[in-house]
Amino acid sequence: MYKIVSIPGDGIGPEVVAGAVAVLEQLSKKHGFDIVIEEHPFGGASYDLHGEMLTQATLDACRKCDAVLLGAVGGPKWEKLPHEHKPEAALLKIRKELELFANLRPAKVYDALIDASSLKADVVRGTDFVVFRELTGGIYFGQPRGFDATKGWNTMIYEGYEVERIARIAFEAARKRKGRVMSIDKANVLEVSQFWRNVVHEVHKDFADIELSDMYVDNAAMQIVRNPKQFDVIVTGNLFGDILSDIAGMITGSLGMLPSASIGTKYALYEPIHGSAPDIAGQNKANPIATIASVAMMFEHSFHKPEIAREIELAIEATLASGLRTADIVAPGDPVVSTTVMTEAIVKHLGAC
Repeated sequence: MYKIVSIPGDGIGPEVVAGAVAVLEQLSKKHGFDIVIEEHPFGGASYDLHGEMLTQATLDACRKCDAVLLGAVGGPKWEKLPHEHKPEAALLKIRKELELFANLRPAKVYDALIDASSLKADVVRGTDFVVFRELTGGIYFGQPRGFDATKGWNTMIYEGYEVERIARIAFEAARKRKGRVMSIDKANVLEVSQFWRNVVHEVHKDFADIELSDMYVDNAAMQIVRNPKQFDVIVTGNLFGDILSDIAGMITGSLGMLPSASIGTKYALYEPIHGSAPDIAGQNKANPIATIASVAMMFEHSFHKPEIAREIELAIEATLASGLRTADIVAPGDPVVSTTVMTEAIVKHLGAC
C-alpha cells in the first residue's frame, strides 16, 4: 500500500492534481496495489481556512506518508501579504522542514511536440537532460536578509555538505544516463561559486567514470537555447537552478509539460514546475501532463517501480501522438481539449500499455 498526501494548493492546482489522482487510481486497478490519498490544504487555500499557509497538521501528515503530491501555490489574492506569510514562503518552508535538498527537473522534448517549441525543430529534437537543483541552501535561505528605505540585502552561502550531497546524487544519476555532468556556477566573480566548484570536483574523485565539466551560468543560459542536446545531467545551486530549469521548460514547448521531484534523505515531494495560473483557474483549461509526469517520477524515485514510471511516460507519449492538445501546446488552428479530456485519454492509454 502506498500512502500519498495530496496538497492541491491554489489556482489550477486542484484541477491538475485531480488528473494525477485519476492516473493513480487506474494504476491501482491495473496492478492490484492499494493507494491511500489524504488531502490537505496548502498555500493560499490554507490561509483562507486557517490563517496560515502551512499548518502543523499538513506538515505532520507529510512526515507520515510515502510521498507528497503538490499542485500549485500562490495567486494575486495573497500577493500583498508580508513576505513571511506569502504562499511562496510556505513552499520554501515545506522544503526546509522536510529537508528536500535535491530538486530534479527533467527537460525532454517529445517528438509529437517538436513544433510547440519556440526553437527550430532541428535544435530541440532529441533534447533529454535533467537539472539537479540544490533546494534548501543558497541565497533563498541565507541570513542576513532584508531591506529598508535605502537598500536591500541577501546572503548567498553554501556549506560543504550541502554541495557534496547534491553533487553525489547528480553523479549517481549520470551513471544511469549518458555519463556526463555539467556543473553550473559563477566562479569567476563569486567566492561561493568557487567553493561550489571545489567541492564538486572533490566529489568527482569518487566517480572517475563520469565526465565532469564546468560552465558559467550566463553561458549555460545561452547554451540551453543554442544547443540543448549537449547536456545530460546539470547540477547547480538554488538560484541558478531556479532560472535554468524554467528556461529548459520553455524550450520544450510549455511549462505545463514538465514534472519535478524534490527529494531528501527521508521524504519526497512531487509537483509540476508551472505556477498556479490564476487566469485560467476553474476553467478546465490547464495541462495536466506535468503533474501526471510527476507521478511517474514518484513511482521511480519513491516507490522504486521504474517499469510503472515508464508505463505513464508511454501513455503520455501515445496521447500526444494521437493529436490531443491543451491550449498551452496547441498549434494555431488546431482543436483544443480540456484538462479532463486530456486526463481521460492518458488514463485510457495507460490501460492499454
